[in-house]
Amino acid sequence: MDRLKSKTAIISGGATGMGAASARLFAAEGAAVGVIDRNVEAGAALVAELQAAGHRAVFARADVSSKVEVEAAVATVNAALGPVNVLFNHAGTIVIKPFLETEEEDWDFLFDVNVKSMYLMTRAVLPQMLEAGGGSIVCTSSISAVYATPNEVLYDATKGAVHMFARAIAVEFRDRGIRCNAVCPGFIQTPHGDREVEGLMQLGVDVSDAAIAAAQGRMGKPEDVARAALYLASDDAEFVNGAQLFVDNGFSAV
Repeated sequence: MDRLKSKTAIISGGATGMGAASARLFAAEGAAVGVIDRNVEAGAALVAELQAAGHRAVFARADVSSKVEVEAAVATVNAALGPVNVLFNHAGTIVIKPFLETEEEDWDFLFDVNVKSMYLMTRAVLPQMLEAGGGSIVCTSSISAVYATPNEVLYDATKGAVHMFARAIAVEFRDRGIRCNAVCPGFIQTPHGDREVEGLMQLGVDVSDAAIAAAQGRMGKPEDVARAALYLASDDAEFVNGAQLFVDNGFSAV
């Protein structure tokens, strides 16, 4: 349907999982896609796949918690694809530990990757959106922003921060043509999701297949989240701003 026709999108954490599914979908919907990730092998392979299918795409390696690397990666995308008007702040990771076993280093690491990265990416891209008169930002939050899980205190806190980051950007820049929304996945079948399930099960939290089925019907697919991100990124959502779109089949509605 070309819902992103003539748009240039950056996806951080775009090399694998939900980010890669979003890169493929955004490209299929007409966007030129810049994939930013620290996984060079997967990111380069994905971009080669997109280019072979006739899409405009470029990969740029970056640790998204580093200002210097983020700014260099955004410059690489700009040079190859032009100004960016869609930003999908997707990069993130998880720490699964009993709270009293966490260390300050865990806290700093997780907030750097999950929250600081969104600040740095948005800070790097937003000026060009404003200059162009508008743009759309999507931030990956989680059901964990509002649904607490044992042994994930640090992760839950980062996702709560992402929720408010998206809302505050929306409020500050609404009247300058900027939309910013959060997409909030439930349990999704990705390397991240598999690692979360394994880690929680080892600590005695019931996230068995039966528990997941009871909470959300089935494990989500990366494409479930990609379609939600596409909607928020596209002009179909032109009057949706500062929202949190849960992609969890009712998990958070109970």
